[in-house]
Order: sequence, then structure tokens, then C-alpha cells
Amino acid sequence: MQKIDNYNFKGKKVIVRVDFNVPLNKETGEVSDDTRIRGALPTIKKIIEDGGCAILMSHMGKPKNVNPAEGDAKFSLKQIIPAIEKYTKEFGVPTIAFAEDCANADAAASALKPGQILLLQNLRYYAAEEGKPRGIEKDDPKFDEAKKAMKAEQAAFAKKLASYAEVYVNDAFGTAHRKHASTAVIADEFAEDKKMFGFLINKELTAMDGVLAAPKAGFTAIMGGSKVSDKINIITNLLDRVENLIIGGGMAYTFVKAQGGNIGNSLCENDKLDLALDIIAKAKEKNVNLLLPVDALNADKFDKDAATQESAIDQTPDGWMGLDIASKSIANFQKVIESSKTLIWNGPMGVFEFDKFAAGTTAIAKAVAAATEKGAYSLIGGGDSVAAINKNKLADKVSYVSTGGGAMLEYMEGKQLPGIVAIRG
Repeated sequence: MQKIDNYNFKGKKVIVRVDFNVPLNKETGEVSDDTRIRGALPTIKKIIEDGGCAILMSHMGKPKNVNPAEGDAKFSLKQIIPAIEKYTKEFGVPTIAFAEDCANADAAASALKPGQILLLQNLRYYAAEEGKPRGIEKDDPKFDEAKKAMKAEQAAFAKKLASYAEVYVNDAFGTAHRKHASTAVIADEFAEDKKMFGFLINKELTAMDGVLAAPKAGFTAIMGGSKVSDKINIITNLLDRVENLIIGGGMAYTFVKAQGGNIGNSLCENDKLDLALDIIAKAKEKNVNLLLPVDALNADKFDKDAATQESAIDQTPDGWMGLDIASKSIANFQKVIESSKTLIWNGPMGVFEFDKFAAGTTAIAKAVAAATEKGAYSLIGGGDSVAAINKNKLADKVSYVSTGGGAMLEYMEGKQLPGIVAIRG
């Protein structure tokens, strides 16, 4: 497999799949978190400094029924150019060219000279990027025919994108779990020595492979979020590896109710109660220390200004719902985390978007940072976990912050990611 470290891009046109699906400020339209842009910079810089030119392609959001020729301003990648130029000017590229139509960028790509960058318009303006028929339901008799036609359309779209360049680099780990035209199908258009991962994907894979293959003793996984069903596969996979499994967030209430606790109006997947009991039994069988919250901060409604009170987690009053872990749970979790040597954290402990219910998640973020300072290896993934780390200015206090929540989960579940297989095999 070709390695970006020792490849010379001099005189080459390089098409790079980046993940610039970044959040925007609703009022100003400016990029509110440029983590993903910064993550792609080492790869872009390498291409430019070698004397090549970079053609960047990405998606943004989930545009539907968009006429590619007309576009949709709220999903246009044009609006993030200033955020990219802020960094590229530091290595000699003050302005970036833009192609309004990603499937009609031949002239713009041909005009590129060494040391220049071209950004293509949102790939998802075209249904062929995702390879899914739009405007037709799965139960429609013509769906299979439409799906077959779309597969051919996706291949043609990937071929078009590939025609702009001589080399393909995938540096979008956040979309590596999708078999899209730009993340997997396009790789077939390039010879083995002309396709490779960028620095960001290499870092992601090294971080996860290291944790899965050879974790240090004292391995703790912290799983949060709302649903057990979203995390069941990674929990099952990790039960064979971890010594401690901490479960928080809304998903904890499914475990609490499964064991006969009162949870009031708290979130619960009633069809997953047997699954929760099975996880508890497997953890015991494998000698995994499974920690659930013991107390909670409850709210009388799902609102940032709700009235609050604390209770034991299995004694939630009727009409109330648990929206965060409370002091005893925080202390229990901190003790385990700060004595761990390897940590994976995915998912918040509560409704982190409401300041009133962010204390549990913030405490976990600080505990992970404290453990890291004492020598632990910490891998963070998932939107709210990453947001908690960034909000508390702890990104440089943990070992690695993953850019791909869904991709990270699937990789750690043991699944083969199409964007990775397309290059690594």
C-alpha cells in the first residue's frame, strides 16, 4: 500500500477527499468549529510543499432534491473558503479556487498550477455521491431497477471525479464507513501506487488499532448517549478487551429499568431490556467491572430551564426524568477513570447541550484529562464527547480526539469500513 509520507507529489494533480462537513454559526454563517479543517491541513500542506496541486472534495449536510446547477446556499462549500484560507495562507496559498459544480470542473482542474488549491462544490448535490435513489421508496416495485441504475450512475460520477487528477488521497475518516463515490468507488480508478490515505486517516487508524490490539493494562471504556441500540455492537466487542465498562447517559436507564428500578419519565428502550440484562450477565461472566450511575439530576421537563432535583437513579419520582448523572456517580466514575491506563470515551453522561445538565459530562472530560496527565492513553470520539473536550479546552490534554464518531464506532465494532478497504484491502 502506498504511503503518503514517502510519496513525492511534485507536478501531480491530487484529488483529496476531506471531511469539511463543519458546523456553521446560524447567525453569521461562519465556521463555528474548524477541527475538521485543521485535521486535513498536514495532508494539503504536504501536497503543496512537494510542488503538487490539491483538488479538495467534500460533502456538507444532507441536501435533498437539489439541482446541482443551481445549488443550495446553505449547503454550499463556498461559504467555508475563508476558514480554509486562514490556514493555507500560512504555507503559501492565500486564495483557493472554487468549482461551482463538482461534476463539471474540468476547466478549473486543468487550469491548476503547482502550489494551487481547488475546492469542489458539495458532492451531495448529486444523488450519485451516496449511491441511493432519491424520490422513490424501498417498497416501490421500481426501487430495485432504480437502485441498479443508481449504481451505474455512481460509478460514472466517481470516474468523473477521478478524471481531474493523477493521484487520489482519502483523508476523510468521518465518512470512511460509507460506500460513497468519493470515499470508496473512486479508488478503483487509480493504480495501487497512485492512491493512499492522508495523514489524518493514518493517525485515526494508528490510534484505534493501538487501543484494540495492544491496550495498556487498566483498560476502561466509557459509553454514553441516549440509546443502547446505538452502542450494542461496540459494547459487545469491547467486553472481550476492557477491565471496566462505564455506562452513562440516557442509555443507562434501560439497564436500570431492566433490573427493576423506577425511572419515571426517563428515556428507555423498552424493547432492549433483555439486551441490557444480557450485557450485565456477559460482563460478569468475563470479569468486566460494569459501572452504572447510582444517582441522577432529574428534571420536571426536557428544557434548559427545567426545575431540578436529585435522587437515586433507581428511584426517579413519577413525572420526572433523569438528564444528568449526579455527585455520587461522578465520584465513582472519576475514581475508576483516573486509575486507568487506557481509555475510550464515546457519548455524553447527560443532556450536555443544556448547561444545567452538563456537569456530569464535564467531570468525565476532566477525569480523562487527569488520567492522561498521569500516563494513560485516551481516545475520544463522538460529537458530544469531543465537544466536551473542546469546551473545556482539554484537546491538548488527551491523547487523541477522533474526527469520526460513526466511523470510529463501526471500526471499533470490528466492521470493515468501505473507505478503508478500498485502499488498504
